[in-house]
Amino acid sequence: MITKHLLAGLAAASVALGAITASAQETTLRGVSAFAQGTTFSQPWEAFVERVNETGTGVIQIDYIGGPEAVPPFETGNAVQSGVVDIANVTSAFYPNLLPAGGALKLATNSIQDQRANGCYDLINDMHRQQVNAHFLARTGDGIPFHLYLTQPIDGPDLSGLTIRTTPVYRAFFTELGANLVQTAPGEVYSALERGAIDGYGWPVQGMLDLGWEEQTTHRVDPGFYQVDVNILVNLDVWEGLTDEQRGVLEGAAAWVEGENANNEGINADERAAQEAAGIQVIQFDDAQTAAWLQNAQDAGWAEVAEIDPDAAAALRGCLTNAG
Repeated sequence: MITKHLLAGLAAASVALGAITASAQETTLRGVSAFAQGTTFSQPWEAFVERVNETGTGVIQIDYIGGPEAVPPFETGNAVQSGVVDIANVTSAFYPNLLPAGGALKLATNSIQDQRANGCYDLINDMHRQQVNAHFLARTGDGIPFHLYLTQPIDGPDLSGLTIRTTPVYRAFFTELGANLVQTAPGEVYSALERGAIDGYGWPVQGMLDLGWEEQTTHRVDPGFYQVDVNILVNLDVWEGLTDEQRGVLEGAAAWVEGENANNEGINADERAAQEAAGIQVIQFDDAQTAAWLQNAQDAGWAEVAEIDPDAAAALRGCLTNAG
């Protein structure tokens, strides 16, 4: 684990070694992803990096130094805050220590484009600036729901007696359903399933097959709930030190990668078909149970955020659940 003292030391070392290298024309940012290279939730980031490096020649570049092997997923937010890295691809579920009300982002029922239009983006960016020392540059994952995956069938929305791998994304919801919870990094899920240490896990509709988890999974509960948020954050001191032209390159690439979210509906359909081909069976509750499942998910999520920060919960709920 990266401690605060180690992070501080790494930050100092990064400065000494030139974490941001610059000439009169070009600046290079050191970037990491909280997800393994080439996997579903790193791919938009990798495309973003490629876009910046293509459009920013002579102005700004990103040196993608790695994924979880470079910085552990739950330390990525700390690494951005402290300046160990300059830019990162990370979900808010991996930095709740820095942004406690960040759990609201998954509860959005609108798009990042809606949020930019209705002022929600500015509110979220201000929260990141004040609490994370980061500029909130972009959000990917819109339109990708989460699901509960299991190693055994259930006949209703009751998880009593089951041990479920979780992150802050699902904690309140799965607790409400009676599950025993275990938090692990994604890289530990396969072995936990294989050992029988967990009976299931929460994960989006996309990306499960990337990790080989279908080998240990038998069922998926439909419908999905919540919405993926994977965010591109820039250390605030770095952001404010960039020129207008450099920031413009990053913002242009951000708008482009956010536009790619429109492809997720088709990708979701392909992923469901691939899961079916891999032997994953769908659990579908009756209409009343389904309505309760979805309502409980939202109620538990917003109640958790309201308990942490009632003012932020009220402000965010008003703009994350309305179109621009």
